[in-house]
Amino acid sequence: MSLSITSAFDGGNIEIVSIDEERADLTIRHDHQSDFFQWFYFRVAGQAGQRVTLRLLNAADAAYPLGWPGYRARVSTDRETWTLAETSYADGVLEIRHELTSPLTWFAYFAPYSSERHEALIARYAATPGFTHRELGRSLDGRSIDCLSVGHGALPVWLYARQHPGETMAEYWMEGALERLAQGDDPITARLLAKARFYLVPNMNPDGSARGHLRTNAAGVNLNREWAEPSAERSPEVLCVRNAMDETGVRFAIDAHGDEAIPANFMAGFEGIPSWSDALGAKFYRYRDALAARTPDFQTKLGYPKSAPGKANLSMSTNQLAERYGAVSMTLEMPFKDHDTNPDRALGWNPVRCRRLAHACLETLAELIDEY
Repeated sequence: MSLSITSAFDGGNIEIVSIDEERADLTIRHDHQSDFFQWFYFRVAGQAGQRVTLRLLNAADAAYPLGWPGYRARVSTDRETWTLAETSYADGVLEIRHELTSPLTWFAYFAPYSSERHEALIARYAATPGFTHRELGRSLDGRSIDCLSVGHGALPVWLYARQHPGETMAEYWMEGALERLAQGDDPITARLLAKARFYLVPNMNPDGSARGHLRTNAAGVNLNREWAEPSAERSPEVLCVRNAMDETGVRFAIDAHGDEAIPANFMAGFEGIPSWSDALGAKFYRYRDALAARTPDFQTKLGYPKSAPGKANLSMSTNQLAERYGAVSMTLEMPFKDHDTNPDRALGWNPVRCRRLAHACLETLAELIDEY
């Protein structure tokens, strides 16, 4: 049976070069008006028992080619459970080999997070007692920038995700955060809600998410380089969120992301901001270290280099929030590969573990919240 391949659906991304009964040569489509690309998501129709080879020919030119060595693609027959496919990278080509077990099989860079799943998430928590919903603004394509808030304490805490739409693990992490904050009868959650007001933006880039982008919005703009001077023309998504932050202030914040190359969960802080103080930095380091002590799914040895004094990029949200509000702000990075110090050989880093890590993040915040 000849293969049939399509990505003409929400979040889909692939282009067909050639295709036959057992092999397809493919390329990943660029983000619109951008050089970025790496996210892929497509469906293969074939016959159960077929052994197929799928070759992504332009992998070497992707945004982060160091992400391919050691990486394994995700595969699913129901779009709910995603396992690891046999994957290799050589001579600039990413090759996925798989024996089909169903007439339809989906392949993706990471477990996708659809627009419909996002709408269901917002509907569920907007109707949950204690939560309120606010539309902060609209994206360039007219989609809602949704914010859910909960808690009656004085401390303003902001959690936000998917500035880079292909980093779908970030919205799974947000699912976990909402799940934990809805457990109002739990003493840890009760402490958090008594001390803080939480503002959660599960998806800051709904246009890029629907279009199958890796890193940018509908105009090809990287939102996490817009926080110093966001504009209605280029980055209304950032503008409306930052305006809302100006209204509430920010004392603690996590910006959830995914990293292509590093096989670990880690945090990046705000070293190098003009107003850096050792006292504020120490609060970040205490949080980071306490999280590592709480869960084996977090570590502190691997991560990004620190910015030199006065050299922090204030167009990035973590740096901007620390400088603008004096916030203990941080970027959480989760892997497309796996958390190698605590690996899962069948599923890799996956949505369930994203949600559990969010629980651990909030439990750690409850432990240290009086410091903020």
